[in-house]
Amino acid sequence: MQTQKLDVHEQPSDDVALADTAISRLRQLSMKLAMAQLDIEVFDVMQPLEDDWRALERDNLQSLHQSYDWCAAWVSAFQRPLAILKATHAGQTSFILPVEIVKSRGLRTAKFIAADHSNINTGLFAESFAEAGRTIDPHEFAGRLRHALKGRADLLLLQNIPLEWRGRESPLAGLPMVQNQNHAYQLPFLTAFEDTLKQLNAKNRRKKFRVQLKRLEAAGGFAYVIPETSAEQHGLLDIFFRLKSARFASLGLPDVFADRETQTFLHGLIDKQDDTRQYFGLQMHMLRLKGEHEGKIAAISGISRKGDHIICQFGAIDEELVPDTSPGEFLYWQTISGLHGKGVALFDFGLGDQTYKRSWAPVETVHYDVVLPVSPFGVVAGAAHRMVTRGKAHIKARPKLYKFAQGIRARIG
Repeated sequence: MQTQKLDVHEQPSDDVALADTAISRLRQLSMKLAMAQLDIEVFDVMQPLEDDWRALERDNLQSLHQSYDWCAAWVSAFQRPLAILKATHAGQTSFILPVEIVKSRGLRTAKFIAADHSNINTGLFAESFAEAGRTIDPHEFAGRLRHALKGRADLLLLQNIPLEWRGRESPLAGLPMVQNQNHAYQLPFLTAFEDTLKQLNAKNRRKKFRVQLKRLEAAGGFAYVIPETSAEQHGLLDIFFRLKSARFASLGLPDVFADRETQTFLHGLIDKQDDTRQYFGLQMHMLRLKGEHEGKIAAISGISRKGDHIICQFGAIDEELVPDTSPGEFLYWQTISGLHGKGVALFDFGLGDQTYKRSWAPVETVHYDVVLPVSPFGVVAGAAHRMVTRGKAHIKARPKLYKFAQGIRARIG
């Protein structure tokens, strides 16, 4: 740590220090008063909130996964009961927490809408409320949330929240939390693709690309394609489901995309986009082969965009086609290089520690779960969630133990 000694004449006087302390206390008192005057309503439908919701989501730092269109696609597909929390102060919307009630074994858990398929969650906060996050009394905040959900939920479980996201501290940071077992991985975009590559091992990355390119050309060539029509996009998503199902089956793992509701949700996202192309719920990309494998698809990925933030939602490869070319990674090269110059600042590989993510992403973001009991049953469930999450984190931090656990999981299906 570096320290700097001030000249005696530059040191702040006692009066200045006292003034700073007084200002800090006034800010804290102001926020406490604001919290006391905060009115939190609970909504069981989305539509009355649409205007306020879309106004909040214009903030570039609000997650795509709390956007109105993303949540609407999920709600339409799953039809779970909602308990959306909207807070107002002095007639202005302070925040919206889009949560649904998930029931399991008698437990009612309030979770972010679509939490099972979200890579990052922030909630929706007015900028003024977000900036005052550090002065919020966490006990008062927790108490207000408990009161709002009383009788509707046993546990408030808000998962995959970064305590700080792109320079802004989360207003949720003071609530009871546990570190999530999964981290997320991001690649910041610089001015040009070559500059972005310099954040990585650029020499090895380019060498690997040249090897992949030569092998693909030797096999007859390829085309990097983003289907233009909605019908083509939907058709490519169905191919992804088939490829991913085969992959999960080969590993003995459950197919998280198999249920009808999840597939309906993802299909619904394809048609969620704005005219500026600064927002799209899901856009399918593919690497299509030529020559002896003419028309066959070697790799598929699905990405989402909100403002300058791109999130890779999933990917799949056909393991029987050109396996020595690593077609999935080659597709990432095409996608990432093609997005430069289009207003993108961050490419997000999402949750999960995988080798290809670490090779592409110099930034690793730790996520946390808010675990806030609302009822006595929720106290027990919250303690269980903390214990299980810490256990998973312990295993994942130890590669040999994690590999052994994955083997057991595959064997028991």
